[in-house]
Amino acid sequence: MSITHDNEHIRPWTPATYRIEVEGLLDESWADRFAGMRITSRKRMDQSIVTCLIGRVMDQSELSGVLNGLAEMHLPILLVENISEDSETGSNQQNLQGGVTADSVGTESEKGLPE
Repeated sequence: MSITHDNEHIRPWTPATYRIEVEGLLDESWADRFAGMRITSRKRMDQSIVTCLIGRVMDQSELSGVLNGLAEMHLPILLVENISEDSETGSNQQNLQGGVTADSVGTESEKGLPE
């Protein structure tokens, strides 16, 4: 089996810009705790709040730290999307190779986790 590295693959050891959405309110003052990411919130049509974090992380290890911090705060993760500009093609790398969203991985009860 050969491994190829081209512009269509995410390189976990390099910096990348991510958009992360969580259900619930996270104040902007938490930005330092989450790798300096920009934090914004919006209301859905059902009046629930979704918080969006956008920022550059140095590697997948730092991304894991951000995601673990959000999980420790019991904020359900709705979306993790790599939005880095590909410098050679000018295209965006989208949704971590096809998308990781809460809808694509099932509900907490479907995963056997407490709700």
